[in-house]
Amino acid sequence: MGFYRGRREDRFHSSNSWRWVAVVALSALVGSGATLAIESTSNHRGITLAKSISASSRHDDFATVTNNVNVNVTDGVTEAVKRVEPAVVGVENYARVSDFFSQQSKLEATGVGTGVMFYKDGKYCYLVTNNHVVAGAAKVDIVLNSSKHINATVVGTDPYTDLAVIKVPLNAFKGIEPVTFANSDNIQPGEPAIAIGTPMGLDFADTVTSGIVSAKQRLMPVQDPGGQSGDQTLDYQTVIQTDAAINPGNSGGPLVNINGSVIGINSSKIVAQNFEGMGFAIPSNEVQIIAKQLMSTGHAEHPALGVTAYSLGTLPQQMWPDVPVDYGVWIRAVTSKESRASGLQANDVIVGLNGHTVKTTADLRTYLFKTKPGDTATLKVYRGNKLLTLKVKIGSMETELTTDNRQQSDDDD
Repeated sequence: MGFYRGRREDRFHSSNSWRWVAVVALSALVGSGATLAIESTSNHRGITLAKSISASSRHDDFATVTNNVNVNVTDGVTEAVKRVEPAVVGVENYARVSDFFSQQSKLEATGVGTGVMFYKDGKYCYLVTNNHVVAGAAKVDIVLNSSKHINATVVGTDPYTDLAVIKVPLNAFKGIEPVTFANSDNIQPGEPAIAIGTPMGLDFADTVTSGIVSAKQRLMPVQDPGGQSGDQTLDYQTVIQTDAAINPGNSGGPLVNINGSVIGINSSKIVAQNFEGMGFAIPSNEVQIIAKQLMSTGHAEHPALGVTAYSLGTLPQQMWPDVPVDYGVWIRAVTSKESRASGLQANDVIVGLNGHTVKTTADLRTYLFKTKPGDTATLKVYRGNKLLTLKVKIGSMETELTTDNRQQSDDDD
């Protein structure tokens, strides 16, 4: 899921606390005292990877299908897998590590996830995966079911949705058709769901697990496991919940309906004693929107307020401004002309956006991401003891590649 580099934030609205079984590696105790955790589902070898999405300069509308489920489940699962599995591959992340003896760096495989091919043009095949599968990579390759490794280029990444698009030469998928996407708005709890991926590494490539759609809209945190002070919540994302077994290495793989159409991209699961069968996938409709942006420009576009800000609760109290609240988002600097024109100032504390209470920067991002660049938003701001209402024009923010800028591509020697 999407991430940022900054302070760790795990403060939430008390009214929403029931939603979260976990928002960091170790969460609050519940019930019998079990400790819950949310874990990304890429297979790591000694490091934590971030999630990413890539894109290319050419694209058409992706194939989207909507079918009624009315088939024999056993036969349907088999046929669905036959349709999708040829387009599913392992995705391997290589990092640069220093050799102690030679004092030179070398590439070393550090993690494995999954990708699925969803589009072809005249030169390349494009695959979607998770941002956390490719983040930090100096090199990415795909691993076919023949065990052949092919260098891949990361076209674009978006930590805020935990998606990435990569591309490989067209002949890598000779005779294989791209997957089709279902309309994820039309899925129903209880319908069959099939996960295909690379759990526990390449030895278990093309593993198929099946279950059902447990829920179609679960609000879960988007986190950056690579933050300086631990896991950090960037945003909250509506995802599909499934009880199909999802394990480390499944990240970026497809969640498929009984008709063989992709309804989501697997991204995370809950790991805790006495809890099982709670995996999550990014809905296919969101995947298509972000993938198109990445393929067009190499970036995903998100709304931006134009400030440098921190959750008030993360600051030492001696730094708190003189405001009558102990929550909100403290503005360190105003960086856009639109925000300056609205009257927003450094040391203001944002406590509301478009009628929503803002307690942390995660809240601010969540409500901000419901707007679009060019919209006018209403802010509630404390300046000292005075509560102000400000109108600000929303700007835009383009995501940047989360991979090593020395990343090797398929065109490299």
